Amino acid sequence: MSVFAMIGRRLLIGLLTLLFVSVLVFAGTEILPGDVAYAVLGQAATPESLELVRNRLGLNEPVHVRYFVWLFNFVRGDFGASLATFGGSLAGQDIGTELLNRGWNTMLLAGSTALIAVPLSIFLGLTAAIKPGGLIDRILTSTSLALISFPDFLVAVLLVTVFAIKLRWLPAIASIRPSYDFFDWVRILVLPVAGLTFTILAHMLRMTRSAVIDVLSSPAIEMAILKGVPRRRLLIKHALPNAIGPIVNVIALNLAYLISGVVVIETMFNYNGLGRYMVEAVTNRDIPVVQACAMIFCSVYVIVNLISDVIAILSNPRVRYPK
Repeated sequence: MSVFAMIGRRLLIGLLTLLFVSVLVFAGTEILPGDVAYAVLGQAATPESLELVRNRLGLNEPVHVRYFVWLFNFVRGDFGASLATFGGSLAGQDIGTELLNRGWNTMLLAGSTALIAVPLSIFLGLTAAIKPGGLIDRILTSTSLALISFPDFLVAVLLVTVFAIKLRWLPAIASIRPSYDFFDWVRILVLPVAGLTFTILAHMLRMTRSAVIDVLSSPAIEMAILKGVPRRRLLIKHALPNAIGPIVNVIALNLAYLISGVVVIETMFNYNGLGRYMVEAVTNRDIPVVQACAMIFCSVYVIVNLISDVIAILSNPRVRYPK
């Protein structure tokens, strides 16, 4: 199978996965208990007003019709209106605008974390792989294992307790405003970025270490060692390029988590991002917002993993140059 055929197969699988996820998201929100129209109008709703809302929102249509209408609108970028902001005129706030505003905040948080966590994890993984079983390797392995054992909400609580409450160095609430300058943004983002970094750093560090050590045990690397090639040169020039496949995969999984798994961190620090937006929508039973956020998170997860698969395929010479 050629490289292009393998990439095309991955793309097809990704599209089918997104289609299946869309069915699950729509079905999951449909089976939630309660009446959406009643949730919009409240306890003072009359039968006439309830029927008006159902007709306006298309709730009286068959399930399969509503699914295809929703999917078609999502594909063309029409996410609908928020039910939580519906007034007497049924003119709700545009979800797309709010997703764009909050999406930039989430991308800022995730991008800042990735710029710190990815190079640091690769560096620490290579450092641990220089001498497996040595003092540095044991320290990094034990520390990463301890970090994996801590849930992200506990890490956030500890960071707030130490740096915001005890030392009073940093704010406990990451409330951002356009009027803030660069240093204000940095000061506000330190704790959320640190919380996410501690959450994903250990996984990438351990995978980098394992992948590099596995490559170092190959016959080609052993021959290079016998020829006297310095170990640091072996790591950078030979081991790391050959271990890029599994390293990229674990980095992609953690980067996807940064976009779709920031719900806890954004909620803990009151950060105005997509994760907090989805939590607010679940609390208010804002079904269109929940559907839009869930599909965006799942789409990012699938797309990032597709990119990592393509990079892993292109980085493997046995695939790029088949016999």
